[in-house]
This record gives sequence, C-alpha cells and structure tokens, in this order.
Amino acid sequence: MRKGFNGLSGLMSQYLQRDLLSGDVFIFINKGRDKLKLLSWEAGGFVIYYKRLEQGTFELPVGKGDEISLSYAQLFLLLEGIGLDTVKHRKRYQVTG
Repeated sequence: MRKGFNGLSGLMSQYLQRDLLSGDVFIFINKGRDKLKLLSWEAGGFVIYYKRLEQGTFELPVGKGDEISLSYAQLFLLLEGIGLDTVKHRKRYQVTG
C-alpha cells in the first residue's frame, strides 16, 4: 500500500493494459484486507481514495483472476462492509414489450 499515483497507474497500464482515462475505478486491497485504495481519473487528474479499517476486513468479491467488475452499488457495499454474496436484489421495475 505504499504506491501513489504513478505506481498504481503504472500497474494498471502495464499489468492489465487498461485505459486509465476510461472513467473506471481501480481497487487495490492489501494482503491483510484491512486497507483499500481506489484510483480514479476525474476531470483534470487522478484521485486516490484510501480507507483503513480499525476492525475487521474487506470482503474480496469472487471473480476470475485479478480483474473483477463491480457496479457502483457493489463498490459501495464493499466499502461499507456488507457481504456481496448475502445481498438480495429486489425487482424495481417491470419490463413490458
């Protein structure tokens, strides 16, 4: 968790060959799962959000390899400590046609 803007953006561009200016948010979690960094591009530059837990750990989402896609709602639940596998999604609209 020592890397800053240049180190994290270098990892994403070299290791995953991702476009850093796409608007995606890149999540980095340490081995102990009690620290998390979010790297994002906003108008004018990069932003890093950092969260360190006083108790407990972040739940790692289940995915294939190192790359996992999350919705904004899932990211929020992850940050708040709510297990993604225990969340029940309720239908909010009806598709007609």
